[in-house]
Amino acid sequence: MTARQNDTIPIEISVFLLNCFVRSASWQLWLSLPLSLLFLLAMGANITLLITIKLEASLHEPMYYLLSLLSLLDIVLCLTVIPKVMAIFWFDLRPISFSACFLQMFIMNCFLAMESCTFMVMAYDRYVAICHPLRYPSIVTDQFVAKAIVFILARNVLLTLPIPFLSARLHYCGRNVIENCICANMSVSRLSSDNITINRLYQFAGGWTLLGSDLILIFLSYTFILKAVLRLKAEGAVTKALSTCGSHFILILFFSTILLVFVLTHVAKKKVSPDVPVLLNVLHHVIPAALNPIVYGVRTQEIKQGIQRLLKRVW
Repeated sequence: MTARQNDTIPIEISVFLLNCFVRSASWQLWLSLPLSLLFLLAMGANITLLITIKLEASLHEPMYYLLSLLSLLDIVLCLTVIPKVMAIFWFDLRPISFSACFLQMFIMNCFLAMESCTFMVMAYDRYVAICHPLRYPSIVTDQFVAKAIVFILARNVLLTLPIPFLSARLHYCGRNVIENCICANMSVSRLSSDNITINRLYQFAGGWTLLGSDLILIFLSYTFILKAVLRLKAEGAVTKALSTCGSHFILILFFSTILLVFVLTHVAKKKVSPDVPVLLNVLHHVIPAALNPIVYGVRTQEIKQGIQRLLKRVW
C-alpha cells in the first residue's frame, strides 16, 4: 500500500527541456546559419565599438558613455540567449537546469527593459543637443550620465526581479518541456499546475509600464526634435538632422513594434503557428543588437574616424 501511495506522489522536477519549433522542425536548419552570422556581427560590432570608445580620448563624452552602455546590454542579451539556442539547433542540447532557466528569465526581462530605458535617455540627449544646443554642455554632463545609469539599473532591476521569483515559487511536477527556445516567463509558468494569474498580470502590467512609458517619452522627445529641426535655416542642417534622428527613431520603433507583434501573435495564437512567437522572441535578442552599433555608432563621424584609427593601430 505504501509503495503504491509513493508511486502517486508527484516528483518536483529540477531540469527543463527547451523544445524549439515543434511544428516546424525544418526551421532550425535554415535559421541556424543566419542566426549565427547575426550573433557574430552583433558581438563583433559591439565589442569594436566598446574598444574604440575606450581607447579614443575624444570619445570620452556623455553621449558615447550611453552608447557604451547600450553595447554592453546588447552583448549580455546575446550571450544569455543565442549560444543556448545554437546549442539546441546544432547539438540538440535541450536540457537547462532550474536555476539557469530562471536566471536567463531575469536577465532577459531586466536587460530588455534597461535597453528600452537607455533608448529613452539617449532620445533625451538628442533632444537637448538639438533643441537647446547652448545649454547641452551644462545639462548632459558626466554626472547626468552617472545618475541616468543608476536610474536605469535601479528601476529595471527592482521592477523585473519579481518575475522570476513569481515563476520559481510555482510547483513543477510531471511536465518539464518548455515549448520555446528560451525560458520566457509564461512559457515556463504554464508548465505548473498552480494558478498563474498573478504571473500573467505582473508580466503584462510591468512590461507595458516600463516599455510603454519609455516609448511615450521617446516619441515626445523626437516630436520636439522634429519641430526644432524644421525651423533650422542652415543649408543641409535639416537633412543631416533628420537622417541621424530618423534612423535612431526607426530603430527604436523596430525594437518596440517587434514586441507588439509578439504579443499580438500570442493573442491570435489559434490563427498563427505557435512557432512564430518563438521565432520573433529569438530574433528580438539578436537583430537589435546587430543593428544598434551600426545605426548609432558607424553612422557617427567621430566613431567612424575612431574605428579607422583603431584599425590602423592593429594593422
